[in-house]
Amino acid sequence: MGSDWDIIGKEGLQFFGKMSASISHEIKNVLAIINENAGLLEDFTLMAEKGRPIDLERFKAIAGKIRGQVGRADGIVKNLNRFAHSADHFSGEIDLNESLGFVVALSERFAAMADVSIERMEDGRTVPLNTTPFILHNLLWLYLNFAIEVVNEDKKVHLLVEKMEDGARIRFSNLRSIEKIPEDLFPSQKEKALMNALGAQISLDEGAGELILFLPDGVGH
Repeated sequence: MGSDWDIIGKEGLQFFGKMSASISHEIKNVLAIINENAGLLEDFTLMAEKGRPIDLERFKAIAGKIRGQVGRADGIVKNLNRFAHSADHFSGEIDLNESLGFVVALSERFAAMADVSIERMEDGRTVPLNTTPFILHNLLWLYLNFAIEVVNEDKKVHLLVEKMEDGARIRFSNLRSIEKIPEDLFPSQKEKALMNALGAQISLDEGAGELILFLPDGVGH
């Protein structure tokens, strides 16, 4: 088990670094858009100073774009804050549906770069689970990243959380050719180490093109 924790520590740092870099990139994009629109407002101001009429509708539209980007930045920073605090406590109760949605939000940029959309099929019910949040987020990211790589030709990864008597499971479906995945490719040692820490198990439905991750309740308690 000691070697598993060595892997978990290394993978955790890489996960933290990758997500932090992605989030900071998104923030930079927002700032660039705000800066561009602020420049347009300055141009309008200079035009007004020279006595030229201001197009108030365009002025309002630019101000609206800035407000929209400020709202977008607020959401990004909230995700960063939540991500940082996910390592505060080794274990605790989470809502698996909500946690999966959080990881999906963190992964949106990576999915967009691969031209993949992530579709969650849920009924809005809470799925409580006692687990280790940061390790769970790390594992969900690895599963989701893998699903993005092997998604079907329509480029849509389907996700479904299901409550079970002794825990919960997540279905990653609409995947292609998963029966051809070499055993040493996925799950690799890093996924196996994280699953061991959570007491998780994986099953593969080749016919349905589906990976199923089972997560027991009560890990770390």
